[in-house]
Amino acid sequence: MSLPLHAQVQSFASCVADFQHQARAEKLPEWLVTNVVGQLQLEPRVLKYDRAQPEFTQTFADYFNKRVTPQRIQKARKLFAEHKDFLQQLTRKYGVPGQYIIAFWGLETNFGSYLGKMPTLNALATLACDERRSDYFTAELMAALRVLNREKLTVEEMQGSWAGAMGHTQFMPSAYERYAIDGDGDGQINLWRSQKDALASAANFLKALGWKKEQRWGREVILPADFDYRLTGLKHSEVVSAWQQKGVTRTNGKALGNYDMPASILVPMGHTGPAFISYANFKVIMRWNNSESYALAVGHLADRTVGGGSLHASLQTKTPKLTPALVTELQLALKDRGFKVGKADGIIGSMTKRALKEFQTQQGLIADGYPDYSAFAALDIQLR
Repeated sequence: MSLPLHAQVQSFASCVADFQHQARAEKLPEWLVTNVVGQLQLEPRVLKYDRAQPEFTQTFADYFNKRVTPQRIQKARKLFAEHKDFLQQLTRKYGVPGQYIIAFWGLETNFGSYLGKMPTLNALATLACDERRSDYFTAELMAALRVLNREKLTVEEMQGSWAGAMGHTQFMPSAYERYAIDGDGDGQINLWRSQKDALASAANFLKALGWKKEQRWGREVILPADFDYRLTGLKHSEVVSAWQQKGVTRTNGKALGNYDMPASILVPMGHTGPAFISYANFKVIMRWNNSESYALAVGHLADRTVGGGSLHASLQTKTPKLTPALVTELQLALKDRGFKVGKADGIIGSMTKRALKEFQTQQGLIADGYPDYSAFAALDIQLR
């Protein structure tokens, strides 16, 4: 929807008529079609947020340090103790340890201190009218309308993130509709007003996403000096015992263990930063939010909630600030040299990482898939 504002408004009016037609086809009440859908408004700022998500534009160190703070860790431990009995009930029923539920709560809304102020239905309608992900957000808008009707919510209380996520644990409408449950037993599922509804819904959602009982998300590890960084990333998996044979250890130098559990090695800052081994539950966290940085922050905050220590490796390594424009330049430079990066969209995805690893290997650099100063220099990209 990269049009002048007046043209966007005209286009949006046409979209609203389509939304009303679809709502009627789904047999939603006419009062809702007329008084709710008919009153939807364009939110131009939503499209700006959609193009600059922090999980994909900040460095890992910036993202992590702003989200796993001493204050948040202290608050997480306090709330974990306060909700101990209820969290234990949820663990018995859904298999998800309470520290993870607390960590999601902390990452999503800072434990309910900020639930978002964007009108949810307007945000979803704006994104549904934008061609980039129209089908997805149209489905989410219809789900939000069904939730509003089912739970007898009001349009005014349905506020949340720019992308339509709602409540203490920021559920998208489709997740709200399918997985949110009545945790406090009052007969209504309200993820804004009820902490118990939100926490119980999070546990139910994680179970549905495939949470593995009695498994952790992963842990920080130490890689040997001769480690082959081409093996890093979620696309490559080996059992824990195989990583152990390659010299990967826990941060205290102890062995990982002879387990046949599949795992991947992640280096979010390249070979100069921390390294992590991730298990199946790490991918479950990413099904909640498809960002490795987010999943690492959730996993580490969960560990710290139950007394785990801080990161062993330093996050102080100086790395280039990866703006979308700079990443696009990187992608185009790789593409010009014959490497497949997919669309040059300014986001470092799996194809860009794979292409960069291939280029680094060709240049005799450490092939960790991370765009550090040496990679930019080898690509003749001037950093400003």
